Amino acid sequence: MPKTVLTNVRCFAVGVDLTGNSNKIELSSEVEAKETTNYGSQAYKEFVGGIGSAEIAGEGQWEAFDVTKVDDASWAQLGGVGPWSISANSAAAVGDLAYFTQALRSDYKLGGEVGEVAPWTGTAKSAWPLVRGQFAHPPGTARTATGTGTGLNLGAVALNKRMYASLHVLSVAGTTPSITGRVESSVDNTFASPTTRLTFTAATTVSGQTLRTAGTAITDTWWRVAWTISGTTPSFLFAAALGIG
Repeated sequence: MPKTVLTNVRCFAVGVDLTGNSNKIELSSEVEAKETTNYGSQAYKEFVGGIGSAEIAGEGQWEAFDVTKVDDASWAQLGGVGPWSISANSAAAVGDLAYFTQALRSDYKLGGEVGEVAPWTGTAKSAWPLVRGQFAHPPGTARTATGTGTGLNLGAVALNKRMYASLHVLSVAGTTPSITGRVESSVDNTFASPTTRLTFTAATTVSGQTLRTAGTAITDTWWRVAWTISGTTPSFLFAAALGIG
């Protein structure tokens, strides 16, 4: 990915696409440096890595009175933990770079100076590791029937590593609509005999979920999301991301 001017950063917070209400998204990650300097350190300080953390900070234009608007979503999420997925200045198409985590919505602020567009600011702090992966389903493709997504060659999962997955259900329509997402793996890109590795809880409303495997080794190298949809004239918009961490 070449040097780029930020014009199309996508931010998905639980079940809300904040892209149209944000003009600044910052993602930071750090590992505590714990000093282990001793008499054998040859007069230089020594450090080991401690506990890691990540933070997402955003700001933009305030809107309210709909579950997909920033004010309604922020109040609902404040103090709660849910998935956050950030694009790297892309359309969040399948294969685009994604950074995602399970995070605590720790603060929300609104209001500003007279005559200015009503602003909002907010912060989410990681409750799971920050994962660098790829989008596995685009946010703008409506799904009305059971199906499978495009395969991604994300590689095998080593022992004590995990496959992480985020799912953001952004729009729901129909009578008694329901979508159950899952993560499948395969030995190759044909997915002739896929194995289900993760299954999300059935979603009937705008919402978000994150899942991860148990930490056992998985030799399959190809991965995809799949979904089962039911209801009368159901339609869903959703975004999903996968990554090993």
